[in-house]
Amino acid sequence: MEVSAFSVSHSSIALFSNFSRNLSNWEFRIRRSPHSRRCFIVKNVASEKQQKLKDRPALHEEGVSLDSLKPDSASIASSIKYHAEFTPAFSPELFELPKAYYATAESVRDMLILNWNATYDYYEKMDVKQSYYLSMEYLQGRSLLNAIGNLELTGAYAEALRKLGHNLEDVARQEPDAALGNGGLGRLASCFLDSMATLNYPSWGYGLRYRYGLFKQLITKDGQEEVAENWLEMGNPWEIARNDISYPVKFYGEVIQGPDGRKEWVGGEDIIAVAYDVPIPGYKTKTTLNLRLWSTKVAAEIFDLHAFNTGEHAKAYEALKRAEKICYILYPGDESYEGKTLRLKQQYTLCSASLQDIVARFEKRSGELVEWDKFPEKVAVQMNDTHPTLCIPELIRILMDVKGLSWKEAWEITQRTVAYTNHTVLPEALEKWSLNLLQEILPRHVEIIRMIDEEFIHTIIAEYGTENLELLQEKMKQMRILDNIELLPSAVLDLLVKSQESLVTNPVKENEGSKSDEVTKTAEENEETEVLKVEDPDKKVKLIFEPDPKQPQLVRMANLCVVGGHAVNGVAEIHSDIVKKEVFNEFYKLWPEKFQNKTNGVTPRRWIRFCNPELSKVITKWTGSEDWLINTEKLVELRKFADNEELQSEWREAKMFNKKKIVSFLKEKTGYIVSPDAMFDVQVKRIHEYKRQLLNIMGIVYRYKKMKEMSPEERREKFVPRVCIFGGKAFATYIQAKRIVKFITDVGATVNHDPEIGDLLKVVFVPDYNVSVAEVLIPGSELSQHISTAGMEASGTSNMKFSMNGCVLIGTLDGANVEIRQEVGENNFFLFGARAHEIAGLRRERAEGKFMPDPRFEEVKAFVRTGAFGPYNYEELMGSLEGNEGYGRADYFLVGKDFPSYIECQQKVDEAYRDQKNWTKMSILNTAGSFKFSSDRTIHQYARDIWMIEPILLP
Repeated sequence: MEVSAFSVSHSSIALFSNFSRNLSNWEFRIRRSPHSRRCFIVKNVASEKQQKLKDRPALHEEGVSLDSLKPDSASIASSIKYHAEFTPAFSPELFELPKAYYATAESVRDMLILNWNATYDYYEKMDVKQSYYLSMEYLQGRSLLNAIGNLELTGAYAEALRKLGHNLEDVARQEPDAALGNGGLGRLASCFLDSMATLNYPSWGYGLRYRYGLFKQLITKDGQEEVAENWLEMGNPWEIARNDISYPVKFYGEVIQGPDGRKEWVGGEDIIAVAYDVPIPGYKTKTTLNLRLWSTKVAAEIFDLHAFNTGEHAKAYEALKRAEKICYILYPGDESYEGKTLRLKQQYTLCSASLQDIVARFEKRSGELVEWDKFPEKVAVQMNDTHPTLCIPELIRILMDVKGLSWKEAWEITQRTVAYTNHTVLPEALEKWSLNLLQEILPRHVEIIRMIDEEFIHTIIAEYGTENLELLQEKMKQMRILDNIELLPSAVLDLLVKSQESLVTNPVKENEGSKSDEVTKTAEENEETEVLKVEDPDKKVKLIFEPDPKQPQLVRMANLCVVGGHAVNGVAEIHSDIVKKEVFNEFYKLWPEKFQNKTNGVTPRRWIRFCNPELSKVITKWTGSEDWLINTEKLVELRKFADNEELQSEWREAKMFNKKKIVSFLKEKTGYIVSPDAMFDVQVKRIHEYKRQLLNIMGIVYRYKKMKEMSPEERREKFVPRVCIFGGKAFATYIQAKRIVKFITDVGATVNHDPEIGDLLKVVFVPDYNVSVAEVLIPGSELSQHISTAGMEASGTSNMKFSMNGCVLIGTLDGANVEIRQEVGENNFFLFGARAHEIAGLRRERAEGKFMPDPRFEEVKAFVRTGAFGPYNYEELMGSLEGNEGYGRADYFLVGKDFPSYIECQQKVDEAYRDQKNWTKMSILNTAGSFKFSSDRTIHQYARDIWMIEPILLP
């Protein structure tokens, strides 16, 4: 094996004590070793440049930034060489690709730190209002190319690495994806951070530093298998451990009241949350924001040294392991009590450490005089879904128990500070926690949640009155934070009892004394019920509001978010409409001003410019500048040239270039060889029944069966060649989703080895789908499937990424599909399927036994059951699409209902693809119509309507 070596000559290591000041003191030469491997000689040339260094301002001095430095490839190469030598993560002998990546990343980080520090020094100096984004996920992807692209140093770094004997793309591929997220929720958070920085909004992200992330997905003969992700195995060059920034986080214990009446949470289990910071650079701006991730540990004295020395090793480090495992895994399985406990600890750790940090930063800026009523004027906290809900009671706890504010003050400050983004209409995703579990782990927070619930009960009573207890009970059942839990305190019960006593002594006259005709009518309809036969007001109230002992007692986190915050937003127009009309309808009627829409967006920097440079060049040429990267409205100008033959030719060349990259990628990752001349048909997203990968693969099975029934000539005439690509992870305990993965891979194994079919149809499942895989697949895709059951996808952001890259979509009227179709034009979107307002009726129809399946759908199920795709028993999967009721049956997601519409729409896709001129025009119009779906636009709306913050330009 060949070995490369480093040879270093220098006069003093002290010359490196301030690298930023001595960067240009070093030069390198490449020579070949006897074994023909890269070998470097570095020598000190400081004596030649001492005067220049004296005349040059220090980088840490005010006003000095990257703009004034303008590093060239030579100084960048010196920086990389310095880190390879003096920030070692690898042995000194070699300068292979992994070491080159780490040294390059550390070189970039040096430059980011300059603007990073300047950004927050300026924010501190100006005492600006700042938004804080709390999310359990950040799906960052690789950072190297994104960072140097935002710094406009791609060319300089490429040249520097060439001088060092490496190719920039090869070096960038050494970077593992940060395993901090899974799907659209986390990628959205990362796009938002990019836009916040690019638009110069003073903001900060908070999350958890997962050691193993979700999991690394392997595809074997048995389907999906999960192994731990190793993204931190070699360290993370982008993060900086802030060992001086840590906060205590408590679990369990008890609440006591001091002599001054202040509550104190004591005892229990204590851990420490330690900060790790990651710089987030903006595009063409000095602004560099911060993503602060928390890791967990315990104090050294918690380690039981005596137990260890006596051989009780497990007991000695038990507390250490309990603390560390909080940040092991993203979304640990929560079927068990231990899994639920761990998830709750994760969520509270994020909320507690982040809120303590936010409060500490506010106090630091305030100086000696802290005016707590000004807190919402300086701080905006955005909860990304319900996972960070506990920041509401946690902020109240800090303000009351630690800072000494009254309940009224703390509650008012919290409501003005916190806002909530809803991401789902799925019941299982609207989190509910067991009251008993919360009481055990977070006793003080349960007290506070009860106080919030009591406050809200009074609001409900004020709105609906006390005359009609049945109506009031129904409203409380729908709206209370505490579900199936007694009315406390007794003052509420007393109020209701007195109201009933008053009605007995002063009966309400017809149409008088009731809140509305609705109330009167409801009372009349229930006149004969058992409840109204109870004459004793006390017994009547207790009977109506008594909890059901057979049902669990729960805390509804989404309700807490709505009650505890000042704004609630959906993430697409149709989703926000469903939130108002269905999910939180009672809240919307009570507080219509709280509810907003903020259609999601994606950053055009990562999702066109950096992942698709070929198409970016074409767009820049035809729009006249690169302004579209920040002002995406410029993309609309492409519409003028959609029929231009020159543009269409360049457009197809860019697409073919990207398709060939996919061909190489698929061969490397799966072993399958596909033709770049086929249509590339892609569905990549989290595997879930409502996203209906099952509909897609059953459509492919139908296509395959029909091909097998035809002659070769008929096949070629009837079908356009297709490569059908899938990707996505099924949650480890989601058995049905894992069956779908297995089914897709089995169909692929059969179809791809069928010599009769050849290149007419290929089915490929790409393992371990992540941001880096998306950056390869999306630019070369031609048809993208967004086929969720209408009304169930909050937004979807992958549809935006595909459309931006000139990919035509096939989909239902769901999530952002609705708005995408409006912008790109109905003729440039393949629409099928039931509409959102029809879904409930279709499910009722199924339950009543009225659904008649299409014969083609029955044909596909029968074909699968023949064993055509191997010996695996697919009875459970096919059975889920049958029957009229029952858990896991009755085709809840309407695959069978939409199947005829879907395959007929796919026939239209084939017809359209044959006309390549028109297809290219459709592709161009998709990119032109994607202007609305930039995350820059979304962040502007958040900043203006929810956070009330302004852009801050660094001097």
